[in-house]
Amino acid sequence: MTIPPNRAETTQRHAEVIARGEHLFQQLGTRDIPSPQGHLAIEMDIGPEFTNVRGALQGGLIAVLIDVCAGRLAYESCDHEKGYSTATSDLTVHYLSPVVIGPARAEARVLRHGRSKFVLHVEVTDVGRDNKLAAVSTIAFAVLAPQS
Repeated sequence: MTIPPNRAETTQRHAEVIARGEHLFQQLGTRDIPSPQGHLAIEMDIGPEFTNVRGALQGGLIAVLIDVCAGRLAYESCDHEKGYSTATSDLTVHYLSPVVIGPARAEARVLRHGRSKFVLHVEVTDVGRDNKLAAVSTIAFAVLAPQS
């Protein structure tokens, strides 16, 4: 039976991957965009390595962009300084239009901020197509107590 790594080992491995520039978010080239108070917006350029045969951003990558954006805002909104964190518990995505020019922009805002759960709304737009709405999402996060 394999024993999972402890928190210190996991933190160390994560830091090493980031230092080498190998983390998924670094490879996707996401970047923060100025956004209103209480919101978080990130963008990523689209290229052939991220598109389907029709030249549109892969739907799974849109879901990743949503989860990353909302997850960061949920984490920032919880009491992470005291060791609390969050984990995605539910994600619904409605795809409305392809992202074909880019960059793809995800903007998240908190709909409900509870002790044990956050619910957020995320919109994804194709910036190069006059911010055409590409997807909308509702995503929930469980608030996790500090690890001992």
